Amino acid sequence: MSVFQFTVRTSSHTQMLDITGQVQKIVAESGVQDGLCVVFVPHTTAAVTVNENADPDVQTDFMKEINKIVPWEDGYFHAEGNSAAHLKASMMGFSETLIIDGGKLLLGTWQDVYFLEYDGPRTRKVYVKIMEG
Repeated sequence: MSVFQFTVRTSSHTQMLDITGQVQKIVAESGVQDGLCVVFVPHTTAAVTVNENADPDVQTDFMKEINKIVPWEDGYFHAEGNSAAHLKASMMGFSETLIIDGGKLLLGTWQDVYFLEYDGPRTRKVYVKIMEG
């Protein structure tokens, strides 16, 4: 199967966007009933993760705490001025592998897939690879 792609437009410097719907649509259109779905972000200042979808305060708390752990300014040497974004993205990771069961993403009751922006606002790409099996 091919690699599918969609675009995410972020509106702020750091942001957590639910992309589960876009990924699930690709899974459904692929026709694959059982297999794996890899979601990959081809950017060094953005990431992808799975987290709670029920309470939006979780996303707020998540971004608040990661900004405390890796502050935007901390005497970094990288000339472009976005070292914090590179660090956060590497810490969170650039891909997630998800199980497809019965033609749907196999996620927990409270889980969704999130795109993490750390150097926005920007227009970003998300790649999705579906593997049957």
